[in-house]
Amino acid sequence: MTLNDLHKQAKAFSDTPPMPVIFAGHGTPMNAIENNEFVRAWSALGAGLPRPQAILCVSAHWETKGTFVTAMEKPKTIHDFYGFPKELYAQQYPAPGSSGLSDMVAERVQDVKPDYDWGLDHGTWSVLKHIYPYADIPVVQLSIDYSKDARYHYQLARQLSFLRTKGVLIIGSGNMIHNLRMVRVENDDFNAEYGYDWAFELNDVFKERIQNREHSALIDYNHIHNSARLAIPTPEHYIPLLYVLALQGKDEEVKFFNDKVIAGSLSMTSLVIG
Repeated sequence: MTLNDLHKQAKAFSDTPPMPVIFAGHGTPMNAIENNEFVRAWSALGAGLPRPQAILCVSAHWETKGTFVTAMEKPKTIHDFYGFPKELYAQQYPAPGSSGLSDMVAERVQDVKPDYDWGLDHGTWSVLKHIYPYADIPVVQLSIDYSKDARYHYQLARQLSFLRTKGVLIIGSGNMIHNLRMVRVENDDFNAEYGYDWAFELNDVFKERIQNREHSALIDYNHIHNSARLAIPTPEHYIPLLYVLALQGKDEEVKFFNDKVIAGSLSMTSLVIG
């Protein structure tokens, strides 16, 4: 692809003031079909956001060797879970893709390649169906390279910053605290506020470090608290947070929402930057 082609792609996305950046604690796939405080907050968020020209989502549920960006015209809705009601499997989020966006990312961000097989997994569509219920905004996903460390992902995310002034809304979808092996549901309500003492404490520690822009400490999260390995036994749900923090501008504030620990060992805490 020539430099002239890249200029044409960039012009297809007109210049805008910097778009916000969002980290969504997505929780259970059932949030896609339930009416609860978390999804109502997502809906309210969508009502207050500037309308993007396209959306790029980094979901905890697409891990690959190498980094890929979806490049198909019509990404499929992926039901990447099991044991849930039939209603959930019937859900579709038929948002279009964006070859212009995926081409720009693949060309301008180091080591990113196009993918034509994946689609939109539930880390993306279960949240977007409440933020943008009409599925009329192009969506692409960026994968998480499981072979790379947290600092690599933070640095890769910095290369995405140009998209914010091209009308692209960037969303990281995961959970700051995510330990399914220790999940405990109270009174059959998965979304009830309940947590182990260490989960509440660590949720507060993460928020304080985020507010203070202590990104280096958040990258080196295993040393941030003595319970960090309980909260983050595997990194894929935490890494989307680093993508969002890496895009924070010098004077941009952070606003938290859905700030709750549920099911013992899951944090729904989410944030908006910008």
